[in-house]
Amino acid sequence: MVEFKRKKGENFESFLRRFNKTLIKSRKLNEVRRRKYVSSKKNKTQQKEYALISLKMREKKEYLRKTGKLKEETRGRW
Repeated sequence: MVEFKRKKGENFESFLRRFNKTLIKSRKLNEVRRRKYVSSKKNKTQQKEYALISLKMREKKEYLRKTGKLKEETRGRW
């Protein structure tokens, strides 16, 4: 952790400029921005719950497709 203190007689603008410059040089800001949207991995219980929900939804969708209540989807991109 880097500490910033104003030097004696230093005005706020120069202090802010020095702070920003050292922050950019330390690359901490880039690291924080990069990690901002990264989500943590799911643990095994969450993975199992997600898999079970997916299976149930897939079975339900397949049933509706077979009974004709759900329109058949094309597998292609277009």
